[in-house]
Amino acid sequence: MTPGGEGQLTVTIKMKVSPEPSSLQALLDLMRRYREALNHAIKEVIENKALSLGKAHRLLYSVLRERYSLPSKIATDCYREAIAIAKSWLSNPNRGKIPRAKAPRIWLTNRHSYRVKDGYVELLGGYKLKIVGWDKRYDDYPYGDARLMLKDGKFILGIYKRVPKLGKYVARGVLAVDVNEKEIVIGNKKIEQRFETHIERALHYRQLAENLQKKYSFSKYNAWLRRRGIRRRTKSFHRKASNIIEDWAKKTSHEIVSLAKQYQYAVAREDLTGLVENLRKLPKEHKVSLLILSYRRLEHWIDWQCEKQGVPAVAINPRGTSSTCPICGSKLVENGYRKLKCIKCGFEADRDTVAILNIEKKAHEKMGGSLTTPTAPQMTDVIPNR
Repeated sequence: MTPGGEGQLTVTIKMKVSPEPSSLQALLDLMRRYREALNHAIKEVIENKALSLGKAHRLLYSVLRERYSLPSKIATDCYREAIAIAKSWLSNPNRGKIPRAKAPRIWLTNRHSYRVKDGYVELLGGYKLKIVGWDKRYDDYPYGDARLMLKDGKFILGIYKRVPKLGKYVARGVLAVDVNEKEIVIGNKKIEQRFETHIERALHYRQLAENLQKKYSFSKYNAWLRRRGIRRRTKSFHRKASNIIEDWAKKTSHEIVSLAKQYQYAVAREDLTGLVENLRKLPKEHKVSLLILSYRRLEHWIDWQCEKQGVPAVAINPRGTSSTCPICGSKLVENGYRKLKCIKCGFEADRDTVAILNIEKKAHEKMGGSLTTPTAPQMTDVIPNR
């Protein structure tokens, strides 16, 4: 899902589809030709700076039709996608190598390249795919561009739709979010709830990949790169680690924001941009990179869920949130494992609880008059620890 225009959001509706057995091989061949054509088009668009539709059409249309045997409209969709990828890559100041499509795929335009009809998806060229399952919440909104992907032997059609953006309510309080390596802590003065992170699970698969690389690496060359089976196995472990983090971030952010919406709270999280940049300066280790990935993904999905569900959100400076007394503002001292105590006023609490209270306090100060009188229902029915 990606942001849309003013007052709208662009959501991706994923459909599981199944092609007819008689056309399966032909469809696979078309998707592979499209992938090869797309990679060629990306390279040509970047090298020739053909970032307009007119210039890309003159440069690529006949090549995509003749060399890669793409149908006319799919050839047009191919260079359109190449332009979008090229623009995104060129605008990235930290860009690496020229991007390449790896999985078989096709970009499709509604009513020109595909249409949904009577439980089937019909593609240009006579291909017919049965819809196995999809999210029906957005059936009333018009279809947009789509992308057909082959992932783990399954066909997935992602259809983009524009839906109205929900207006944000006036918050009655703040639900603070504190991110740690092993758990996410949310709450305020009345409630506290904890979510386990999946970094250790992801780290397990990352370690398996690195062990394989070390086992098949020698002083003169990396043998694992030349052995297809080992290379695929290594990539599958890295992909598994990434998928674990992504899935965890999506589900956790949805729970956090849904809880905030239920009680009409604003979501307050720490702005961890500076922390992430500091982590990047540390020696390269798999655990550091996973921590960076977790912070980034959770931030992204919390912000997206807030935008999608109309929940107010605020990012606050994390400085001092785990070392300052939330009552009197004095410096806290260690008082046992992850326990802190204020010498001045006697306040004592867990380090995560201190962070939650300070985040809530800073959020109230930052939001000021945007909070209503705190008359929201009490969260007494929420289990304190999950």
